[in-house]
Amino acid sequence: MSDPDIANGAAAQSGEDGGVDAGASPGIDAETTEIPDKLYFRIGEVARLAAIKPYVLRFWETEFPSLGPRKSGTGHRLYRRKDVEQVLEIKRLLYEKRFTIEGARKFMEDRVRSTAAAASAGAKGKGRGKAARAAAAGAETGAGPAGHQKGLFDGPSPAVLDLVRKELKALAEMLK
Repeated sequence: MSDPDIANGAAAQSGEDGGVDAGASPGIDAETTEIPDKLYFRIGEVARLAAIKPYVLRFWETEFPSLGPRKSGTGHRLYRRKDVEQVLEIKRLLYEKRFTIEGARKFMEDRVRSTAAAASAGAKGKGRGKAARAAAAGAETGAGPAGHQKGLFDGPSPAVLDLVRKELKALAEMLK
């Protein structure tokens, strides 16, 4: 038996496979993986749930700023449920959707920004001032500030049509 055969046999016995990540099967995704109902997960548990190696998780922590597990008093990484869900999403983007690390990072940052923008827009519409109520009404009709056109394609409402007519008449008067 040659040295490479011995090395391959030792790798097979120790669970290593010469650099191929056997746990990185792309068929497992966030929808089918059931996350146990716990407050915190250790890195080994998260690695088993996501079917990846712990060193991959540690690398992803450096590449995705939003993925930051807490540390216990003894220095162990403690992942929360939202961290585990994020790990599964990162894996899906990288392994199934074939994103690059940079592409997955940008995709997740954009999704967080759009979610935050939608939440802040909803919070602004709940304000009690005249300006907040007018902005909310304008957004609903598609006639809000900064050219919001959200409602224009849902079917023309009378308020939107009146506004468009007025603007067109004003433009026509300017052109005369």
